[in-house]
Amino acid sequence: MPFAEYGRYDALGLAELVRTGQVSPVELLDEALARTVLVNPKINAVIHLMESRARDAIAAGLPDGPFRGVPFLIKDLMTAYAGEPMRNGSRLFNDFVPPEDEELTRRYKAAGLVIFGKTNTPELGVSNVTEPELFGPTRNPWNLERTSSGSSGGSAAAVAARIVPAANANDGGGSIRTPASNCGLVGLKPSRGRNPTGPQMPDVWFGFIGEHVVTRTVRDCAALLDATAGSYAQQLMHLPPAVRPFLEEAGREPGRLRIAFSYDPGLGKTLHPENRKALEATTAALDRLGHEIVEVHLPLPPETFVESYASLISADVAATLRMASQLVGRAATSDDVELATWILAKMGEAQSAADVAAALWTMQTFSRQWLKWASSFDVLLTPTVGVPPLPIGAFKLSTLQRQGLKLLSALPGGALLSQRDKVVEAFAPVFEAAPYTMIANVTGQPSMSLPLHWTDDGLPMGMLFTAMTGEEAKLFRLAAQLEQALPWRDRIAPHAVP
Repeated sequence: MPFAEYGRYDALGLAELVRTGQVSPVELLDEALARTVLVNPKINAVIHLMESRARDAIAAGLPDGPFRGVPFLIKDLMTAYAGEPMRNGSRLFNDFVPPEDEELTRRYKAAGLVIFGKTNTPELGVSNVTEPELFGPTRNPWNLERTSSGSSGGSAAAVAARIVPAANANDGGGSIRTPASNCGLVGLKPSRGRNPTGPQMPDVWFGFIGEHVVTRTVRDCAALLDATAGSYAQQLMHLPPAVRPFLEEAGREPGRLRIAFSYDPGLGKTLHPENRKALEATTAALDRLGHEIVEVHLPLPPETFVESYASLISADVAATLRMASQLVGRAATSDDVELATWILAKMGEAQSAADVAAALWTMQTFSRQWLKWASSFDVLLTPTVGVPPLPIGAFKLSTLQRQGLKLLSALPGGALLSQRDKVVEAFAPVFEAAPYTMIANVTGQPSMSLPLHWTDDGLPMGMLFTAMTGEEAKLFRLAAQLEQALPWRDRIAPHAVP
């Protein structure tokens, strides 16, 4: 029997219905699958179904975790599920099937979540739009001509379309928070080391990536972190356990916080008018709630930051393509990946070890300076994104750009590096669209996007709250207060399941 009220519940709400016997896990799975059939052809969020695995898990008896019976989707990048393909948005990995679950997947299962599919992602997660050549673009349920952002764009679109109340996501430069912003959701990148990574995959992107979820409610975000956080024997980065459950923190008063905010454009060139409106409205609301609001300027050197970040990510992409021979049994070629990915890899290969070490040291120096500056307040408030959700195809290379990049890809390593500025310029729109989020990836801080602003034409734009490392509790208390003062839960995307 269809469960028509499914979309009104968050994940904890659905779990309570299961716990009290009002609905069964099979009924919830049937509803989630029906919703996928109904809306996914429009938004292209789910690119791989695992219905039989989900039904087998229910039949075998689900663990009595806090989310027992709740349908769930995982991103088709990093979050390996044994025996199911993990394509990473790339033709290169089209036939790659991980032999084991990652630790995070194990914890999702232990929480009782019913994983029934995988969501779309840009190739290797290197873009903040989800438009891989392999699977095509994911469209935003708020406007089908707009991007849901990336790289967790498939997960965010699925949650905004109310296929599921929450979905797995990961974030190396904003990939949880910018899709949350574009889709009107809650998105937290936890502190480095809060959630487990590995043990199969290396901690790619030099530890910049944080794993978590996108949700519609703050309490789901908190309770899911309770279910997955904590070290294990193979964890490379450890944090002390939280003082109390994050779900409990979401029910506590935040007290009077010293909140800094900035009109600076971050890594972008100018502050978008919608972001100014959003900042003005949000700071006014925070002032009404009794917080101390302080305007600051961001101690951010955009050119140095972008150059070092690009150097590190291109080195990582090159290493990922090298790893293909182990995972898929053959070396990567230019036909296996998209042109932009191939160029990044070529740049990464052309760098010396000293180049990469220098970029890493630059980022470490920046992080220390930034963290010292940020220690003078409780939370930093900025916009999440630089611009409202972009049209589908906004990052598509022109014919002239493609020709230029193909010529560059044919150059020897030294010659290619001499043209680094031209390559970085080709990727400039990525930094313009996400001019704030990458900072917390580099510093390791927890950073949360909340859906506090909508443009006049109905597009969501998030506001970004960043605390000191290990202080997720502070963010949850503040986020819950804002969710109550400026409620967003009942806003439904026009192309969500009715």
